[in-house]
This record gives sequence, structure tokens and C-alpha cells, in this order.
Amino acid sequence: MPRKPLISPTKITTYLACPVKYGWTYLDPRGKWYLKSKSYYSFGSTLHKVLERFHDSSDTGVTTVGEALTLYEDSWIDAGYGSAEEMAEAFGEGRLIIEKHVAETLERKDETKTLFVEHTVKMEFEKFILQGRIDRIDELPDGTLDIVDYKSGRSGVSADDVAADLAMSCYQLMLQERYPDRKIQATILALRSGQRASTSLSPVDMQVFRNDLEWIGNEIIATQLSDHVPAKKALCPNCDFLPLCSKDQNWQDS
Repeated sequence: MPRKPLISPTKITTYLACPVKYGWTYLDPRGKWYLKSKSYYSFGSTLHKVLERFHDSSDTGVTTVGEALTLYEDSWIDAGYGSAEEMAEAFGEGRLIIEKHVAETLERKDETKTLFVEHTVKMEFEKFILQGRIDRIDELPDGTLDIVDYKSGRSGVSADDVAADLAMSCYQLMLQERYPDRKIQATILALRSGQRASTSLSPVDMQVFRNDLEWIGNEIIATQLSDHVPAKKALCPNCDFLPLCSKDQNWQDS
């Protein structure tokens, strides 16, 4: 029996933003030659690696502010920055973020337990498998499982932001299936400020979301690059695939 295709929140988000971009990213091998390094990916990946090790209870190598900062310096990714000055500024901001986050976490005294870091979760649908990777899963004192997602580029966040985040809804759905008797909530942590916001899908909203997810997932796995023609959108000027799409007659006429 053939293996079911994998769908991720990132793939779904890309498809919803632009099916053609999805095609160049995941379906047509020519697309990989046009992908450029992004400074915000490098910045976020560096922070995620440090926070993963710091919050991993089995990792005894990063338990203090000093150890976290040493790891941060050793893990720094310099790809995608436009200049040495831009990178130096980002490096300084990241160092302050790590220092503040680790210090505040060590000072905070509560009974919250971190159960998993960088945890892969899956959920099987009829025609595909939904798969995601959660930054952190905490168990709150009342038994609630809290899905924590780091946003390295954000200073502010609200409950509405969490509710509108497709990936956070996917994670809640997948975790609820695994732990049907537990309350699940999703939290976005804006790393630049330390601000956080949380929300939970109701059982009704979760079922509606599941149905919508299955519908769009089935459409994605059936799609081919030839099914969609390039059309000018607001995201085009900053898209890596603009040179490819702009050659198409449909794009020129749109």
C-alpha cells in the first residue's frame, strides 16, 4: 500500500498564500535554485536551538544564562544578512533576547513542567498525514497541555493572533487527538518582548477546523504546478520565484 503524502502547516500556509509558490517550493525541482537565504530564518533558527537545549530537562549543558549565551554565540547562523552591520545588530538583539528569557525563566517559580521540546506530532487523515513540529509543550499546574510557539520577529501578540494562526490550530488538533482527556491550549511567545498570549479551540471549532483542514489537504495533495497560472499578488515583489513567474504570459497579462 503506497505511503500517504505528508502535509505540514507550512505547506498549507504556503498553498493558501499562493498555489504557484507552493508548486515551485515543493513540486518543481527548478524552484530550489531560486531560493535565497533569509536573515530572519537564520535568526530564528539560532534562537530556537538555544531555547530547545535550555528547556530540555535532559540537557545538563545549558542551565545558566552564561551557558545559554555561549551556546548562542557558537550556534550563530550568518546566512542571509545584507551587511556586516545588519548582522551585528541582529546578533546583539538575539543575545539580549536569550539573556532576558533565560534569566526570567530561572527566576520564575511555578509548577509548570516542560514535557517536550521540538516535538514532532502527526495525525492521519484518509488521504494524507498531517505532520508538525512543536517548539515546546508544557504541562500547567492544572493539567492543561500548553503548546508554546516562539516568534523571534515579534514584539507583541494577542489572543486573536493565536486564534488566527493556522499552525497553532493544527497543533491543538493533533495534540487533542493524542490526549483526548486533557485540556489543550496554544500560546505564542513574542521573544523580543517576552509577551505571550494564549487561546483554545472549542470542541465545535476544532471539528469545523478539522473538516476544513481535510478539504484543503485533499486539494493540496492533488494539485500540480500546471493546475495554477501565475498571477500578480501583493507578495510577488519579495518572492524568490518572481523571475520564474514573470516569464509566464499569464502573469504578464494579469
